[in-house]
Amino acid sequence: MASNKHFDKSPSNLSNNSDIQEPGRPSVPQRVKFGRRTSSGRYISYSRDDLDSELGSQDFMSYTVQIPPTPDNQPMDPSISQKVEEQYVSNSMFTGGFNSTTRAHLMDKVIETKTNHPQMAGAKGSSCAIPGCDAKVMSDERGQDLLPCECDFKICRDCFIDAVKTGGGICPGCKEPYKNTHLTDQVDDNGQQRPMLPGGGGSKMERRLSLMKSTNKSALMRSQTGDFDHNRWLFETTGTYGYGNAFWTKDGNFGSGKDGDGDGDGMEAQDLMSKPWRPLTRKLKIPAGVISPYRLLIFIRIVVLALFLTWRIKHQNPDAIWLWGMSVVCELWFALSWLLDQLPKLCPINRATDLQVLKEKFETPTASNPTGKSDLPGFDVFVSTADPEKEPPLVTANTILSILAAEYPVEKLSCYVSDDGGALLTFEAMAEAASFANIWVPFCRKHAIEPRNPDSYFSLKRDPYKNKVKSDFVKDRRRVKREFDEFKVRVNSLPDSIRRRSDAYHAREEIKAMKMQRQNRDDEILEPVKIPKATWMADGTHWPGTWLTSASDHAKGDHAGIIQVMLKPPSDEPLHGVSEGFLDLTDVDIRLPLLVYVSREKRPGYDHNKKAGAMNALVRASAIMSNGPFILNLDCDHYIYNSEALREGMCFMMDRGGDRLCYVQFPQRFEGIDPSDRYANHNTVFFDVNMRALDGLMGPVYVGTGCLFRRIALYGFNPPRSKDFSPSCWSCCFPRSKKKNIPEENRALRMSDYDDEEMNLSLVPKKFGNSTFLIDSIPVAEFQGRPLADHPAVKNGRPPGALTIPRELLDASTVAEAIAVISCWYEDKTEWGSRIGWIYGSVTEDVVTGYRMHNRGWKSVYCVTKRDAFRGTAPINLTDRLHQVLRWATGSVEIFFSRNNALLASSKMKILQRIAYLNVGIYPFTSIFLIVYCFLPALSLFSGQFIVQTLNVTFLVYLLIISITLCLLALLEIKWSGISLEEWWRNEQFWLIGGTSAHLAAVLQGLLKVVAGVEISFTLTSKSGGDDIDDEFADLYMVKWTSLMIPPITIIMVNLIAIAVGFSRTIYSVVPQWSKLIGGVFFSFWVLAHLYPFAKGLMGRRGRTPTIVYVWSGLVAITISLLWVAINPPAGNTEIGGNFSFP
Repeated sequence: MASNKHFDKSPSNLSNNSDIQEPGRPSVPQRVKFGRRTSSGRYISYSRDDLDSELGSQDFMSYTVQIPPTPDNQPMDPSISQKVEEQYVSNSMFTGGFNSTTRAHLMDKVIETKTNHPQMAGAKGSSCAIPGCDAKVMSDERGQDLLPCECDFKICRDCFIDAVKTGGGICPGCKEPYKNTHLTDQVDDNGQQRPMLPGGGGSKMERRLSLMKSTNKSALMRSQTGDFDHNRWLFETTGTYGYGNAFWTKDGNFGSGKDGDGDGDGMEAQDLMSKPWRPLTRKLKIPAGVISPYRLLIFIRIVVLALFLTWRIKHQNPDAIWLWGMSVVCELWFALSWLLDQLPKLCPINRATDLQVLKEKFETPTASNPTGKSDLPGFDVFVSTADPEKEPPLVTANTILSILAAEYPVEKLSCYVSDDGGALLTFEAMAEAASFANIWVPFCRKHAIEPRNPDSYFSLKRDPYKNKVKSDFVKDRRRVKREFDEFKVRVNSLPDSIRRRSDAYHAREEIKAMKMQRQNRDDEILEPVKIPKATWMADGTHWPGTWLTSASDHAKGDHAGIIQVMLKPPSDEPLHGVSEGFLDLTDVDIRLPLLVYVSREKRPGYDHNKKAGAMNALVRASAIMSNGPFILNLDCDHYIYNSEALREGMCFMMDRGGDRLCYVQFPQRFEGIDPSDRYANHNTVFFDVNMRALDGLMGPVYVGTGCLFRRIALYGFNPPRSKDFSPSCWSCCFPRSKKKNIPEENRALRMSDYDDEEMNLSLVPKKFGNSTFLIDSIPVAEFQGRPLADHPAVKNGRPPGALTIPRELLDASTVAEAIAVISCWYEDKTEWGSRIGWIYGSVTEDVVTGYRMHNRGWKSVYCVTKRDAFRGTAPINLTDRLHQVLRWATGSVEIFFSRNNALLASSKMKILQRIAYLNVGIYPFTSIFLIVYCFLPALSLFSGQFIVQTLNVTFLVYLLIISITLCLLALLEIKWSGISLEEWWRNEQFWLIGGTSAHLAAVLQGLLKVVAGVEISFTLTSKSGGDDIDDEFADLYMVKWTSLMIPPITIIMVNLIAIAVGFSRTIYSVVPQWSKLIGGVFFSFWVLAHLYPFAKGLMGRRGRTPTIVYVWSGLVAITISLLWVAINPPAGNTEIGGNFSFP
């Protein structure tokens, strides 16, 4: 029985069926419950049987009788009904979760201001003119009313059906017959209908996959079995024999002209010879004049270190054996640590992309894609936020705007925002961003704006008019700037607006309750009315997430799952603007990408696994709603700085062999860092040296943000064409069975360790959960993510033109299923977090997730673009920076003591890649030896001894060679990586600062977790600036005390006192031992030079530290040094200074 949707303001008429039941469509496990939401926010649920008793109530005066389709009653055209349902879905907030019904609440408005864009939730439309009906008139992609009669009588969809079926097709306005009773031509301006999925059995995803595989099956590609079918190649082309093959036409053109006369826009022979064979990316090797000396120096330094350590072990210092022993142990560890860090740097490479080739292959008219429609795969972008107080909503809104304006096919791009705090402030800020995008995105497209973060763009200090040629740019920029200023004011005022609104509604509810109490109890003494103080949305209903005043089911760790489609999926064809109104957008595509707000369900008693759990919830929800084969994850403060960044990353994924890439990592670049980069916030040594070097192995590690994932790799599958286990000593005794001849397509989705083992489909629900929607989406995502099979060397490819079919429209059952997969119970007894998705159990879930992929044989790529791909913020305050490093180091310690230790890696991981991951887990332990070594110079000066008995020539030569090779290696690293010497030195300084503070605390916390089971919790790093609005770097001078500062302060004080003591001892000695003094003072100054930025940070703002502080410090150091000499005078003396005595 078909059920027609009644699309009016009441949420009680939403069902999970379409106008036409699709053939063979399975029943939907998750249903949308009929529900009416009262003004107080309480839901009253109904079933179809219950509606009969309620039809006479005031809330249900308008209803539609469901009649089976008969010759006299034909349902509306499916293309129209699907569009109308999608409009309904985009205006509804879906909520649900564990042991609760999934409900759709129709939002009259999502923000206080007016929404104009037709894709946006809560967009206003005309009301039906039929008396007693307040439903909305149907609209097209531009938001304009669809009026079936020439008299422009406004009528909704249901009333129009009634007029056609029961009213004889007479218009209620002019009383004339309708000329068109189908509205088909009025829905699509170009007259093209959305292709329907083929009939037959199977789910919607299965039939979509079948449609993609059957689209443009040209034999110009290598078949999936590895054989090239020359017969199909000949007969499927219009070519004849010539130029040595069967591809060229008589006039040298292919696919040109209607009659093959060569007058069209076809490709010539030269084009066909160049286009399919040109790679999308290429490797740029380091010049031999740089890399060869670099490798030679590494080898020389390894030999010198080995000889030096051997000499140190053999030549003890009997006068201070304890000092010698500690120094040798530390030096052995430092040599091992340097070796683990240096060996993975032997093969650094650079890469480059060719965006022009990408456009020619995927967006240029060809025989398989005559219209030139984009054949690029879909893209899902994830933005995560958790606390609007520490992560300002305006920062998140700017990130969202940069994503919506990215240069990527609009219909292929989707943005999902995870609000793990379930805050109404984030929700409404996101809605404001969607509203402002109606102006900002077309403006960026029209004038090629860079960057496309409005806050960063309008804050640029360079000339904004450079290279701008359009005469109306100045006018447009001025108008958009004014709108952006108003947008910022609206977002910044949201906390007060929400609070005032909630107080007003709460007072109204209290008054209502008091009136009811007085009516029910006339003579009784009235008690004060207590009503929970709720947080209210703009449409006058309760917010289903976290309330400002926590209550049951509305707290940070206890609220329902929420999904709101802020911007519905765009139309398949470009939609150009008009010259009327705010901007002249005549030739500008005004469509906006899909934008979805997601807040996963949280309940007490469940481990929600922090950011990793939120990311996995987004993976599942996006698979249901858009199923982009590629995922880009960004922190809320990291925005797209290069609008072409998505295309740059796609070049690697779509290139030959790209199907074996699990992710493309982009470098992290930061704004708002002080010019001197006091605490090495830019971290350029890691991002430009270590990561480039790892790119020459199996690829860089995953560092949390700015990473483009292949969805199938996140699902825990092995890469295609995975090699067998490398031969071992057991292979001769236990030979493996002969590989079965299984087509490559059937081996594309595997989780076993061998290529010839097919996946057991019965185990899929146990791995991924019980959502059939999610499981059916997996092969679709795998197929869409394949590179083009445009060359015989491309294996596991897809036919050109397969991804030009439109995406499916959203319906209520799809969003309801997405609500189900973000519930708190969905991951129970599945492999989410253990093998699938982001991995749980570590505060550095990013490194562990990347390690698991590399361990299965996947490769990754490092993409350094000419213009920074992404930019974000970093904490410039010393305390915040130390806490950030503490979190990273603690995660590394957890990795070392877990099954993710690189020592346990599989044989699929290369040895140098394994060493790199081993160094990730080991580097915090260097802090133990570093602390000891930083105290050694002071102990040497206090005791009058040194780590060697005498400063002989051998020791000094070794020291000189080790120092020179270190400097030369640093210079060569600077040469091939492009960093500056100052950045390298800042990194060395903060390595010692972090090693003596945060790394040591991380080792202690990690050991406590492993030995005693003490869980580690961290707070979010604040993205807000200091209180001084006049100083951009106010945070830099803020001194916030933390216990992490104790070890570095102690080291500084002890070394300063030791230098004073050493000078005093030597000066007052009868026989001064200058060699030991020089050795101790040299190493003390080495320690103090590295800790200088730390000491500078403790002094606060320059000029604010009183001079008396320095005077007191000097007096204390001198007094303590003299006291030490008096207590332990030089040998042969019992007085201070020998013959000198105080008067």
